Amino acid sequence: QVPLVESGGGLVQPGGSLRLSCVVSLSMYSIDNLAWYRQLPGRQRELVATLTSTGYPAYLDSVKGRFTITRDNAKNTVYLQMSSLKPEETAVYYCNVEERVGAARYKHWGQGTQVSVSS
Repeated sequence: QVPLVESGGGLVQPGGSLRLSCVVSLSMYSIDNLAWYRQLPGRQRELVATLTSTGYPAYLDSVKGRFTITRDNAKNTVYLQMSSLKPEETAVYYCNVEERVGAARYKHWGQGTQVSVSS
């Protein structure tokens, strides 16, 4: 079973909004840090947003004020709300979680969801 499944990507016009979802097939109470990454064509994967276990968010400078990362433990879901999207943010967006198992930490990745920003 794939532990993370993203959805919500698609084609949006510049200035538009999308909300990405990541359903987590793990106990949310064993999840510490959450994150969203993106990979632009021909580029390395970059960290877009993180959310610590204590609820502290952090963002890539270029998305501050436009993107919001949240978690809903009752729905086992992590979200990335994106607004005022730009064409250069066309990328595959990936969910990443850090699972705590005893003293060990395991990172899990989703399969990615394509976001295309174009008129």
